[in-house]
Amino acid sequence: SAFAGCSSLTSITIPSSVTSIERGAFSGCNNLIQTENGIQYVDKWVIDCDTSVQTISLRSNAVGIGDYAFYNCSSLMSITIPNSVTSIGEYAFRYCSSLTSITIPNSVTSIGNSVFYGCSSLTSIEIPNSVTSIGNSVFYGCSSLTSITIPNSVTSIGDYAFYNCRKLTSITIPNSVTSIGSCAFDGCSSLTSITIPNSVTSIKEETFGNCGSLTSITIPNSVTSIGEFAFSGCSGLTSITIPRNVTSIEQYVFQGCRMLTIFCEATARPSGWDKSRWNFCYRTTGGEYIYCPVVWGYTGN
Repeated sequence: SAFAGCSSLTSITIPSSVTSIERGAFSGCNNLIQTENGIQYVDKWVIDCDTSVQTISLRSNAVGIGDYAFYNCSSLMSITIPNSVTSIGEYAFRYCSSLTSITIPNSVTSIGNSVFYGCSSLTSIEIPNSVTSIGNSVFYGCSSLTSITIPNSVTSIGDYAFYNCRKLTSITIPNSVTSIGSCAFDGCSSLTSITIPNSVTSIKEETFGNCGSLTSITIPNSVTSIGEFAFSGCSGLTSITIPRNVTSIEQYVFQGCRMLTIFCEATARPSGWDKSRWNFCYRTTGGEYIYCPVVWGYTGN
């Protein structure tokens, strides 16, 4: 609310060093805000939108899209973002439930958290190689998204980034990615295979939880730790190999993986693995604990 209520303010120049504008920063600045085709601008930034707008072409000199700018614009079906835009703020397109596709220009270097959260009609999106990170919950609940290409410029994928993207069938994680957040692919129930690059050292909590169609996954030698529930609910997974470099495994990692056999390169359980429930599978109605079978000293033969 930096300038909220400054009703006499008629002009402002926002420097290029500004990378985000929070919601309500210019609330009540009626003499400052310019409205064009249902879009509200302050200087060269988009700050708000009429929720009934269906098609948008932003000004050719726009440089940024503020936080919540198109929040809950449920009628929005298409938008053209010019190459002048470098930043897309948090929650910018949250709940734009009619938006089916969007192209992010190469000028964009920053995509805030939850930008496309709940865009349930979004089927495709292009992420340019200018983007270096995919924030938390960016595609959370994009239940119609079928495919996405992550460019080699991306180094991190945030928590819940693709949570509940139920139609996502495949995804390639480039070697540039060093960090994948908790629950990043949780609920991607159509995902059939995934390769984790050698640049990743940790698989966090519930990262691939409830990926029921997942039949194949490769854990690289770079991984040293696996968080709890990391593969829980991956009911289609029949085998997985755990490299000897994995020194830490938390509990319930494979809960609900009833067809799974675990192949371990280690000859015995390392001290850093949970003592009793790292390979827990399920509990019977009679209260018996069932565990995934384990093959120790696996060499690939």
